[in-house]
Amino acid sequence: MDRRPRLAITLGDPCGIGPELLLRSLGMIGSWAEVVVVGPRAGAELLLGSPGRLVDWRWIDPPFPPPAGFEGTVSGLETRPLGETRDPGGRALWLDPTPGIGAADLTLGEGSSASGAATVEAIRAGAQLALSGVVDGLVTLPMAKAAAHLAGHDIPGHTEFLQELAGSPLTRMAFVSPSLSVVLHTVHQSLRSVVEELDPEAVAETLAFAADRFIELTGKRDLRVALCALNPHAGENGAFGDEEAQLREAIALAEATFMTFGDRVGGPFAEVPSPFRAGAAEVDEGLQDVQGLPAMEMAAPGLEVASSGQGLHPARRHAPRFFGPLPSDSLFHRAAKGEFDLVVALYHDQGLIPVKVLEPERAVNLTLGLPFIRTSPDHGTAFDKAGRWISNPTNFLEAAALAVRLAGRAQGQPWQAHVIRARS
Repeated sequence: MDRRPRLAITLGDPCGIGPELLLRSLGMIGSWAEVVVVGPRAGAELLLGSPGRLVDWRWIDPPFPPPAGFEGTVSGLETRPLGETRDPGGRALWLDPTPGIGAADLTLGEGSSASGAATVEAIRAGAQLALSGVVDGLVTLPMAKAAAHLAGHDIPGHTEFLQELAGSPLTRMAFVSPSLSVVLHTVHQSLRSVVEELDPEAVAETLAFAADRFIELTGKRDLRVALCALNPHAGENGAFGDEEAQLREAIALAEATFMTFGDRVGGPFAEVPSPFRAGAAEVDEGLQDVQGLPAMEMAAPGLEVASSGQGLHPARRHAPRFFGPLPSDSLFHRAAKGEFDLVVALYHDQGLIPVKVLEPERAVNLTLGLPFIRTSPDHGTAFDKAGRWISNPTNFLEAAALAVRLAGRAQGQPWQAHVIRARS
């Protein structure tokens, strides 16, 4: 009998909306997978007595054994919709790596050195669970970078910290959704530095790596990848800047990457860690069925995941097609209509603004280049909404559902998850 998948969910900043999203969503996520919550129990305790509460919960005995060697508090959590007496809702194993940080050390809606320390240690513990194979995927709720800095952790974000913990030589931040998928060339840096540090070889690496990993994920060998221009109208033949000449060189270098890796199984980035041991799936094996149940309002997956992987056949090399640099003011509309499979954006807001306009509830952050699956909702800690129970959990549910589907692909298991649209 096939086992159930197991997900680790890090709580994010305990003073933000992460704890209430977890409590509201545990029943549904628990129907897809065994859940290990990693973070301070104080995050849930801060919500006791909060107005508008939608969920009841209690601490119970651990529903399954904790990982060997974990240092911290181990307990179980059981949730149920407020006023519901029959359905227990959801259960999870709860690991608290910072038991010394209690509710008295935290203020709901305000990041602090205590909340930052708890957040970072939870991420560290969650990554260790994934690296050791105790869990099949990692879902991270939002962190407050300023709070982490107050705690003495000079990290720009989840992606960079997880790359450091995993020892991966290359990672990229991707955002996937039903209508648009985007990979960022740069993430948390100033716009001035993006322009000053623009380098054709670095952009080519992002283009080729993004294409390689999305081919691996989707099984589509002729992936269509579009590169955003930096300047208005793609520079208008040099009238608005000459950076597009460097971007055209980057596309040529990316194309050459896929012409020179030979018959090596796994493509040009075989040395970069991946949770998909078998490589890209054969196209004719098809994609997983994503039809919803007719009695429910179902959401299609944010990323169609290839059903299985048998490795690349030398005679059937994947050969992505690259386009651009194209004007950004029209490129995302074209991609959302299906003209391109993937867009590579040069800087954070260039890629994230269209994603959040087009898919505010369904876009999922997916890290490429880690040896384990990591997803995250595409929103922040929302301190101003914390404790008010008004945040829509759909984005978090999409992140967990994608982690389950990808874990199934990685483990060769028929694991699937659909999202019933959650309402505010």
